[in-house]
Amino acid sequence: MLRVGSKAACMACRNLVSTNMGIRFRVPLQKLHPLSRAIHHRYSGNANPQRTPHRTAARYYTSMSRLPMRPPKPPPGSGGRSYQQKRNFWVVRLATRLLKLRYILLGSAVGGGYTAKKTYDEWKDMLPDFSEYNWVIPDFVWELSEQIDLDKLAKALPEMEEIAKLLPDFDKIGENFTFLKSLLTPGVSLGSEVKGASGLHLLLDTSSDPALKASDSSTSASHDASDKQYKKSSDKERLDQLQEELLRTQLKYQRMLERLEKENKELRKVVLQKDDKGIHQRKVKKSLIDLYSEVLDILSDYDANYNTQDHLPRVVVVGDQSAGKTSVLEMIAQARIFPRGSGEMMTRSPVKVTLSEGPHHVAMFKDSGREFDLSKEEDLAALRHEIELRMRKSVKEGQTVSSETISLSVKGPGIQRMVLVDLPGVISTVTAGMASDTKETIFSISKAYMQNPNAIILCIQDGSVDAERSIVTDLVSQMDPQGKRTIFVLTKVDLAEKNLASPSRIQQIVEGKLFPMKALGYFAVVTGKGSTGESIDSIKDYEEDFFQNSRLLRDGMLKAHQVTTKNLSLAVSDCFWKMVRESVEQQADVFKASRFNLETEWKNNYPRLRELDRNELFEKAKNEILDEVISLSQVTPQHWESILQKKLWERVSTHVIENIYLPAAQTMDSGTFNTTVDIKLKQWTDKQLPHKALEIAWETLQEEFARFMAEYKGKDQDDIFDKLKEAVKDESIKRHKWNERAMDSLRVIQHNALEDRSITDKPQWDAAIQFMEETLQSRLKDTESVIRDMVGPDWKQRWLNWKNRTPDQHIRNETKNELERLLKLLDDHTAYLANDEVTTVRKNLEGRGVEVDPVLIKDTWHQLYRRHFLQKALSHCNLCKRGFYYYQRHFVDSELECNDVVLFWRIQRMLVITANTLRQQLTNTEVRRLEKNVKEVLDDFGEDTERKTQLITGRRVQLAEDLKKVREIQEKLEAFIEALHKEK
Repeated sequence: MLRVGSKAACMACRNLVSTNMGIRFRVPLQKLHPLSRAIHHRYSGNANPQRTPHRTAARYYTSMSRLPMRPPKPPPGSGGRSYQQKRNFWVVRLATRLLKLRYILLGSAVGGGYTAKKTYDEWKDMLPDFSEYNWVIPDFVWELSEQIDLDKLAKALPEMEEIAKLLPDFDKIGENFTFLKSLLTPGVSLGSEVKGASGLHLLLDTSSDPALKASDSSTSASHDASDKQYKKSSDKERLDQLQEELLRTQLKYQRMLERLEKENKELRKVVLQKDDKGIHQRKVKKSLIDLYSEVLDILSDYDANYNTQDHLPRVVVVGDQSAGKTSVLEMIAQARIFPRGSGEMMTRSPVKVTLSEGPHHVAMFKDSGREFDLSKEEDLAALRHEIELRMRKSVKEGQTVSSETISLSVKGPGIQRMVLVDLPGVISTVTAGMASDTKETIFSISKAYMQNPNAIILCIQDGSVDAERSIVTDLVSQMDPQGKRTIFVLTKVDLAEKNLASPSRIQQIVEGKLFPMKALGYFAVVTGKGSTGESIDSIKDYEEDFFQNSRLLRDGMLKAHQVTTKNLSLAVSDCFWKMVRESVEQQADVFKASRFNLETEWKNNYPRLRELDRNELFEKAKNEILDEVISLSQVTPQHWESILQKKLWERVSTHVIENIYLPAAQTMDSGTFNTTVDIKLKQWTDKQLPHKALEIAWETLQEEFARFMAEYKGKDQDDIFDKLKEAVKDESIKRHKWNERAMDSLRVIQHNALEDRSITDKPQWDAAIQFMEETLQSRLKDTESVIRDMVGPDWKQRWLNWKNRTPDQHIRNETKNELERLLKLLDDHTAYLANDEVTTVRKNLEGRGVEVDPVLIKDTWHQLYRRHFLQKALSHCNLCKRGFYYYQRHFVDSELECNDVVLFWRIQRMLVITANTLRQQLTNTEVRRLEKNVKEVLDDFGEDTERKTQLITGRRVQLAEDLKKVREIQEKLEAFIEALHKEK
């Protein structure tokens, strides 16, 4: 046992510290035992103990000092002290070596593990993220894979020996090719070739289907029976049989491929329905064709000033009437979507159909949110009916066809992406019921679409009629003489094969040898048996069965890739997208140049105005008009009442003076006067007065509305809205009708006001006298003016102005002088001249040499008596100014009977009450109804594009419209090009 603080313990501690791999603590050398310091200086070779650093581990020092150890025996011949010291050093060195090895291993393990983890993380970061490609395998596949027992599946698989049996014999395949080669090589004997014919069946037998094996076994038996026949028959017969066998095998495998494609179509439908799982590639494809279709829709409405609207590719479907072009388009769209008729023109306007892939088979119009489910017959019928209605609506009166395009989109699984335009069928003769220019209109529409250098022309030719009767082929050859963008389609091939005596004529057509036109490709299709109730699936089955049994394929007149609408749609789609990729960027550059030119023109002509198109200008004008209508509610009641009262009196004053006051004033007493006045006022109130009042109120509302619009026009308003505001004002006034109940209530109010004869105070009396006096003076002034016009200028005017009277004026002047003498003699004369008085005046005038007509005498008398009566009434009015005292006390004084003042008071009070009532109706009801009418008119105008185009015009508007459309087209094209590059 080492004692703490002994020399041996210090030495062991020193050696342990010098080789320690653990945690070290710096311990000053001065704190060690003196013996330990001496041992340290001795073995370290340091002569200066003060400059040598010393390190030790307190933990190890303490643990080593407590170890139980026996002191070794000293060897013989040596001092015990030296031997024990060497043995102690050996044990310590051994222990330190072992401890060092343990820590090395532990440190290496920790460091290696950390390095391995770091390397793994770096490699993991370098790998790409495959989470975006989870759409390749749908979710139900992963769920299904978890439920599948892989061990059972492995046991169910066939063994390798069985799989090897299914593989063809490649040695026999080589023999069969040698045999076929020998048949085509002249000068070779036929014996050896016939021996290899039996191996042809092995070449064709590559199916594991039992039904197919059975058919193949029967085929091999027939081969064995016909070997002798091959030896005796000619080379041509054997080649025909071999070709028939190859065709049968090809059709067999074609059937298998179609079954697989059908299964693939169902799987794609399931995948497309997972649209919330991040199906990026499918979304790009759908959005790609949708973007392109939107560009074409904008271009169809774009003004043709820049000649750029027809330079983007689309598939133009042209053909003679009833050639089957609509049926071909339906086969490509996989739905019977177009209206049908027997022999009559059904396509009356261009129909743009955008085909794209989607999870459901649906159709939708561009301007409608309704989806038609093409898998349901009722939706198909509704779609066909809607297309027919839109066609008939687009055709103007007196026309048969229209150039207005109907835009339709069709989506469904397995549909090829493209844009087709179905045009009206080309006709050779205008029949009864058609417009005289129908033929020329159809030709112009077809040429407008086909002259686009990037349009793909799908030329449809009826195979059941003589080729010489075709019109469309000549038209297509004019538009595309080189055939670089034309695809020829021969329809009704089944009828053509049945009717033609020489089927080789069909071969000449599809090889481009019969028609003068050239084409990129030639196709032959069958679009049904001619029944309108056939489904797309039944037509496909019929088409497939026909070409399987047709001589055209069996005899090599047609090639397999030239038949069926499926191959046609694939070829058209490929050609369409090839044309799009080649031309779309060039068209984008054209629109960039157009945009630059338009923006430059705007900056030069309208530098301080915003670029507002027609719709934005309409919204601005709409707000201004509504503000002007709201201003009507700010008109004060006093203003309304003063205007209404003034206009109403101007309108009814003549009736009051001529038909009420003058007849009543001819009576001799006040009772008769009041009775006459009451009767005539009652008749007037029942029949005319309410109507007149409402007319005046309505005219006042119109005038105030027009006044506010005129005031706003002068406040720096844009004169581009003048036509629109005038049209809105006229239409709103035309639609506005006064409330019918207002007339009945107004009649009662006016009747009650006229029945009241009580004048309560002197100010009311004075107001009535003033009203009467102003009215009479105004009438007297008008009457004198009429008399001056009748008699001509007086002596002063003739002298100063050098004017003379006309003969008629001279006669009237003489008549006036004669009648004035009569009035002086009879101051209380009645309003009408008696016949003897007329005769007397005429004779007096004839005595002075003036011939006068009795009618002229009566007309002159009417004006003179009117003046005379008004002068007397004014003088009586002056007398009545002091008559209120007598009126209030009901004194009877013939000189101061002021019944006429009371009449004018009743009229004045009626005017005030009527004006107040009309003002209340205006402010409470009619202004709001007018505002509502204005809003309705503005809404109707906003929906009528043609009306807006007529009312908001000018170069500024057209320039803003072009800028908006060009920018929109450019943005759509850039988005489409970006998506197109991503798809590449």
